[in-house]
Amino acid sequence: MTRVACIGECMIELKQAEGGLFSRGYGGDTLNTSVYLARLGVGVDYITALGDDPMSDEMVVGWATEGIGTRRVARLKGKLPGIYMIQTDAFGDRRFFHWRENAAARSLMDLPETGDILQSLATYDVVYLSAITLSIYSPQGRTKLIDALGSARKHGGRIVFDTNYRARGWPDPDVARAVFAEAFAVSDIVLASPEDLLPLYPYESDEQLMARIPCNETVLKLLSPGSIVRFEGTSTEVRPEPITRPVVDTTAAGDSFAAAYIAARLAGAEPVEAAQAGHRLGGVVVCYPGAIIPRSAMPADILPGPGSSRKASP
Repeated sequence: MTRVACIGECMIELKQAEGGLFSRGYGGDTLNTSVYLARLGVGVDYITALGDDPMSDEMVVGWATEGIGTRRVARLKGKLPGIYMIQTDAFGDRRFFHWRENAAARSLMDLPETGDILQSLATYDVVYLSAITLSIYSPQGRTKLIDALGSARKHGGRIVFDTNYRARGWPDPDVARAVFAEAFAVSDIVLASPEDLLPLYPYESDEQLMARIPCNETVLKLLSPGSIVRFEGTSTEVRPEPITRPVVDTTAAGDSFAAAYIAARLAGAEPVEAAQAGHRLGGVVVCYPGAIIPRSAMPADILPGPGSSRKASP
């Protein structure tokens, strides 16, 4: 059985190249996580909607080449994928510009096959989604998805929610706060950061932010290098090894962290070990431009080795 389902949107990615030009690829937070999960040896399906255009064809072929399952990708006649452009500064920090209002992925919760897709979530060990995933659907669509996540949990699946918050995707902060509360309530693991949460809960400390998340397993990726892992009531600070190469683009740092964290937990690693794995992979990804690094750049030592301790895999 495929172990992980990732739900969300993949867009055409335009990233800076030499001479003021842009190169074309593809990316999206949950798709990026899917790629890195597959590269770490985890069986993963990507759940989304695409158009019937050549660029959508190219995406599906590319995902299959990476080892991602595409059987639950809906194809919509006359639709197109969205587009985003990455602009990075001298320190590798990035800004995103989006053209996605009519993207095919936004219709995923309103299709004739939506019911079958949502029922399929109960067949996975882990279902991964982000706040961006929830932001692209209508209120009715979000309700359908959250209800399906609750049903998947009853069948033994584990829900992983990433608080990847982008204000422009939400009508107002009150709506986002309400949806976050619903997502927290159906999640087994929450991957969060002050960068995501402070716009919704200003001036709160790291401890206050974590207290808002009721689930048993929470990772707060800090503004300074490191994270706080809370598991079974105990919090542990995790500090990564220093990055020795220049940071050129922080795109997908969190997405790759999520992939390594999930992969490590599925392999039986403790949450702290899983966070260390997440930091290791994220520390490599930020040294390359764009969301997806070359396959040849994937390090071989991301996941904990056979001699590490094991506890309570999801």
